[in-house]
Amino acid sequence: GANRRTEIIEDLAYSSSTVVSLLTACAEQAGSEEKTLIRVFRCLGSWFNLGVLDSSFMANNRLLLNLFQALQRDNTSTNLHEAACDCICSALYAIENVESTLPLALHLFQGVLTLESAYHMAVAREDLDKILNYCRIFTELCETFLEMIVQTPGQGLGDLRTLELLLICVGHPQYEVAEISFNFWYRLGEHLYKMSDPSRHAVFRPYIQRLLHALARHCQLEPDHEGIPEDSDDFGEFRMRVSDLVKDVIFLVGSMECFTQLYSTLKDSGPSWEVTEAVLFIMAAIAKSVDPDNNPTLAEVLEAVVQLPDNVNLAVRYTSIELVGELNEVVDRNPRFLDPVLHYLMKGLREKVLASASAKAIQSICSSCRDHMTQHFEGLLEIARSLDTFSLSHEAAIGLLKGTALVLCRLPLDKITKCLSELCAVQVLALKKLLAQEPGNGLATDPTIWLDRLAVIFRHTNPIVENGQTHPCQKVIHEIWPVLSETLNKHQGDNRIVERCCRCLRFAVRCVGKGSAALLQPLVTQMVNVYRVHPHSCFLYLGSILVDEYGAEESCTYGLLDMMQAFCGPTVQ
Repeated sequence: GANRRTEIIEDLAYSSSTVVSLLTACAEQAGSEEKTLIRVFRCLGSWFNLGVLDSSFMANNRLLLNLFQALQRDNTSTNLHEAACDCICSALYAIENVESTLPLALHLFQGVLTLESAYHMAVAREDLDKILNYCRIFTELCETFLEMIVQTPGQGLGDLRTLELLLICVGHPQYEVAEISFNFWYRLGEHLYKMSDPSRHAVFRPYIQRLLHALARHCQLEPDHEGIPEDSDDFGEFRMRVSDLVKDVIFLVGSMECFTQLYSTLKDSGPSWEVTEAVLFIMAAIAKSVDPDNNPTLAEVLEAVVQLPDNVNLAVRYTSIELVGELNEVVDRNPRFLDPVLHYLMKGLREKVLASASAKAIQSICSSCRDHMTQHFEGLLEIARSLDTFSLSHEAAIGLLKGTALVLCRLPLDKITKCLSELCAVQVLALKKLLAQEPGNGLATDPTIWLDRLAVIFRHTNPIVENGQTHPCQKVIHEIWPVLSETLNKHQGDNRIVERCCRCLRFAVRCVGKGSAALLQPLVTQMVNVYRVHPHSCFLYLGSILVDEYGAEESCTYGLLDMMQAFCGPTVQ
């Protein structure tokens, strides 16, 4: 197949000059006849995509001039403009190996630089289609000459006017225009990070500062926006991409310097709520990259945020809660903030639209401040008992239980058994109620919610147990086993529920290790019996976990071999 493909490409390369000559003649004969020109440009673009056109031949061909003339003319139709744009982008993509295609590369480089005034004209006419086309061309230009831009900035094909063109587009009021350029900025950041050259970073710092300033403006919600920022709509997804991009390029500006400047904007100028929210959003994106040790600015920001009044705009409160979650390491270094932070987040937890964001922030605080949070474990336990009274997403509820389990591990060993039992009690009681009901299709009879919650508790409860000590979780898992066993039996034909049961049991076994040896025989017996009727693949994975945990125990060897033998029959059928 590959040899035949090579033969065809070689044949096409041999014929390419004839095809281009034919296209040139067609374009000359067409004059200003649009349909023919569109076909010519599309055909030429497809030959560029093949990578078979001779660079020197194309550099001096009139078709290249026709393409740029179509893009420069103010009266070019949208369809012809798009065809010309696509063709130029294909040409730029085809010359990424610039040294071997230098004549064409130079012509394309100079030609694209002439399109700046045409872009401004399209902006003046509010022609978004053409604006997007120009931005695509400018972005492709930067992508093609990225190596030159990084290696020889300001010289030859590394001319930094290319970045100026791109920043002009990033400054356009429509965020969709700026978004086209994101991949280039990612790649630029990646190249400069690998170079680790401070003098080279300094060359690009002003451009990145302008980029960040424009992105912060693009992230602003509309002044008449009501409620919290949406994550799932197009604008919400754009903001997430901005957040990722900012994290990738912030090293070029300096995260502390940028964070301080953003905070000064809020402190000194008293901006509108939408500007405040956008600044807090960018601060949340870079908070993790700022050194939390002995940093008065971070502490000042945290203190100011948790003192925000309840009547502040809802979107501002939402984003400030996210910022608090990102500043979790600052709380760990400054325990005096723990009480006011938890008080602030608890207020959010009680409000429907802020509950899930607050839960996520509490989880972050629990993860980084485990030792400090032990004094608040009773409060966490109370939240866990009443999870379903808060308006939490499934992921937020799971996150809160994860945070609680992480803190639980830091309690004295003699307290862990009782506290783990209480943490699991709500889930176990719910499963018992479902077992007493007839199976149905509604959420009310679905045990996966409770199985997922138990699984996350077992997964993250990993106390340090010395040799010879009884594992504090052993007693609780033995008590819960009958409920899990009965749930597995009741729903043995439902792959989704059986998979969740196996996942829960997997983390339970991993949690106590060899301390769960007493469960091995009943668990293996049940797995084998169900597998004969319903060969769910998750049983094989759970079986591998059991072998991993107990394979070295002589007393378990025969039982595990019997399990393997029992699995083999149905598996190979």
